[in-house]
Amino acid sequence: SGLYYTAISRYLKQDEIDYIIADCGAKVVITTPKCADQIKGLIKGTPGEPIFYMMDEPLPGFRSYDKEAASQPTTPIADEVAGYDMLYSSGTTGRPKGIKRPLTEPSILVPNPLLKLLCSTMCGMNETSVYLSPAPLYHAAPLRFNMMCGALGGTSIIMESFDAEEFLRLVEKHRVTQSQLVPTMFVRMLKLPDDVRAKYDTSTLKGAVHAAAPCPADVKAKMIDWWGPILIEYYAGSEGNGVTVSDSKQWLAHRGTVGRAVVGEIKILDDDGNELPVGETGTVYFAGGPQFAYHNDADKTQRAYNDRGWSTLGDVGYLDNDGFLYLTDRKAYMIISGGVNIYPQETEDVLISHPAVADVAVFGIPNEEMGEEVKAVVQPHDMSRAGKELEAELILFCRKHLSPIKCPRSVDFEAELPRTPTGKLVKRHLRDKYWAKVKKTPAQA
Repeated sequence: SGLYYTAISRYLKQDEIDYIIADCGAKVVITTPKCADQIKGLIKGTPGEPIFYMMDEPLPGFRSYDKEAASQPTTPIADEVAGYDMLYSSGTTGRPKGIKRPLTEPSILVPNPLLKLLCSTMCGMNETSVYLSPAPLYHAAPLRFNMMCGALGGTSIIMESFDAEEFLRLVEKHRVTQSQLVPTMFVRMLKLPDDVRAKYDTSTLKGAVHAAAPCPADVKAKMIDWWGPILIEYYAGSEGNGVTVSDSKQWLAHRGTVGRAVVGEIKILDDDGNELPVGETGTVYFAGGPQFAYHNDADKTQRAYNDRGWSTLGDVGYLDNDGFLYLTDRKAYMIISGGVNIYPQETEDVLISHPAVADVAVFGIPNEEMGEEVKAVVQPHDMSRAGKELEAELILFCRKHLSPIKCPRSVDFEAELPRTPTGKLVKRHLRDKYWAKVKKTPAQA
């Protein structure tokens, strides 16, 4: 009782899984026949290695999870203390790091207060709920939301992978009442043909929670027009150091916000660590929130905190007069061109609204004169349109909505942009290709 559990992506390779199992200090590993190829090579029979269990029919080397679980007593143990997940970050540099929070030892019968607020109080989740989960369970939000649905007595419908029309079909088929999504999923549903969107009944939805990335304001407004004021947005990380929440009514009154703090107190700081006034953009910190540590990485943990004990996830934003937070981008993706700070999210929000654009990433690339210039990489709906004509059209479209310095000087095209199964854009995979070209020496080029 009171254990830590680590969910691992089924898309990882054996070496990556081996690293996480060793780093987190796992005593038990549970898998299924579907993932056997990635796991079986880790069973070496060496002293101190984890016990490997397999659900369903175990393969050689694995113990039967089903049989051994069935043999356990059903009476409650004396100290039914709730454990906690210890999930691994995607890792922008180097190996991913486990995010470990100290156990507070509440009873396993006491729901997590924040999840209860989001799922029960704000979304109306209860024992009659049908929750549709379109994202993998090795990520924090899907894992925790499904567990809360179970704790409240509801039913979970879990998709193997997200497909826009299939999501709508499942909402109608199972009379889904709640779901948790990311903005990319909204974009893909909104870009379905009108007749496809109109074909499915989504009126049973009572709450749609979204997070993971800033949602373009026009996209969210269209979703509220379509589904009604049932969207609830929150900003948080797996670290759990602070949380903001906004319902649809609050968002419509503070368009673009990710909400007000419900865990921790928001502080906006400049690069010297000074607090900034309302309306000024800086790094977002949380004061007074829960503590966390990156497992086996004291340096990364130290960099997340300042000398006052406030912690940050590295995002940039500002507060309005009512205490609502607005995110502009991640600090790591800020473009500095001719001494001007440019946040790519604003440019991405404009470009994704163009009918020819299915997905987009904006970042800085080297420019000898300006330091950096704005580059856009676009996934078009029709790859046959990729070329100079569409590039010029998109640059002109952007210049109609933004100042020229925020608009891309050039646009490249890809058949598909690198996104995780939860919809997060892995921008570094694109950006690094351009920066690698200038980091090579003449002999390497």
